[in-house]
Amino acid sequence: MMEDDTKVFGFWVYLMTDLIIFAVLFATFIVQRSSTFGGPTGRELFDMNSALIQTLILLFSSFTCALATLALHRQKRNWMIFWFCVTFVLGIAFLILELTEFHHFVQMGASWQRSGFLSAFFGLVGTHGLHILIGLLWMGVAIIQTLFQGLHHENVSRLMRLAFFWHFLDVVWVFIFTVVYGMGHLL
Repeated sequence: MMEDDTKVFGFWVYLMTDLIIFAVLFATFIVQRSSTFGGPTGRELFDMNSALIQTLILLFSSFTCALATLALHRQKRNWMIFWFCVTFVLGIAFLILELTEFHHFVQMGASWQRSGFLSAFFGLVGTHGLHILIGLLWMGVAIIQTLFQGLHHENVSRLMRLAFFWHFLDVVWVFIFTVVYGMGHLL
């Protein structure tokens, strides 16, 4: 196996372990979603407009990430950097909205310590937010590397793995929006 093949294989193994982590967090949330211990429920807490805005921002960031990937394949370094910068800004906007929501919940007395439901909520959504932060750090480093080193084979390979990671996080968010916010708002 060539060195690049090993890195790609290792990345897919990592992504599958992340999938398992998120599956466990989803299962925990589903089991705990009615364990409010007399505290607020999803229906009382969740602002569906804010959740929809977060979703649209993240989905649009997936689109801009795809445009960056397209520019990468066409060896259009400046366009690739531009679209990754737009993706980066959208990721920051998403994180700001998520952290604002967390702060609001804590100010209302609905912290992760209040109930099993809230512990599972903060665990799942917070883990996704942490992954977004890691993706943003990775993206920032990748943009800087590309600025100084160009689009050589190793950078292209890293950028492709970054794009897959970002799309993976978008798919996870679609499930969070559906299971946590959508179903949580109904219950």
